[in-house]
Amino acid sequence: MTTLEKSFVTCTIKYLEKTFKLQEQNALPSLNAWLAIEAPISDFERQALLHYQQVLQFNYRDWYETELDSHFIGPIFALVNFSTPLFNHFEERELSAVVDDIRLYGRPDGLIASGRRDPEAPYFAFQEYKRNIDPNGDPAGQCLAAMLVGQTLGDDPMQPLYGCFVVGDRWQFMALEGRHYAISPGFLATSDDLFAIFRILKVLKQLVAERVGAV
Repeated sequence: MTTLEKSFVTCTIKYLEKTFKLQEQNALPSLNAWLAIEAPISDFERQALLHYQQVLQFNYRDWYETELDSHFIGPIFALVNFSTPLFNHFEERELSAVVDDIRLYGRPDGLIASGRRDPEAPYFAFQEYKRNIDPNGDPAGQCLAAMLVGQTLGDDPMQPLYGCFVVGDRWQFMALEGRHYAISPGFLATSDDLFAIFRILKVLKQLVAERVGAV
């Protein structure tokens, strides 16, 4: 029997819900907890965030994906610093798994996964989008497809998978528990929401560290 294949870039929320019986929820405990946990932001981090925000405000309507990543998203993730001996931040690494007899595959813009040099078990998937509006594709669907693969590859399928997708200056966070998922309201990186975005990413580092036994 030939296994069907589906690339992340062609996945939409509608396709994933219909094919894999995913159900959107207004809220999920894992997403609510992730967004609610507090984390301190140092004076150094605050000043760095304000610097990156100024650059973003000037450019975000015109930047292409690589420019948004190089000048804003990458520095924000580097400021959190996900580089540890047990897990790391990876970009555009091949990710695939067979889910319900369909091979889902692709290269997410970002992954937080166990492993130092190569991703092993993913815990977080990240998808950014070209410019503020892109007529092709579904960023939430692409991110959710990567999360579904991460769930399949993970060491415990009952544990939540986390995700985030960015369109322009708008960040939205996601969680997947079993076949239920939820998406947060938008956080605008050009506003004071940037400090909430950074706090959420710092909390993500704590959650992943707990999962891999680094704390």
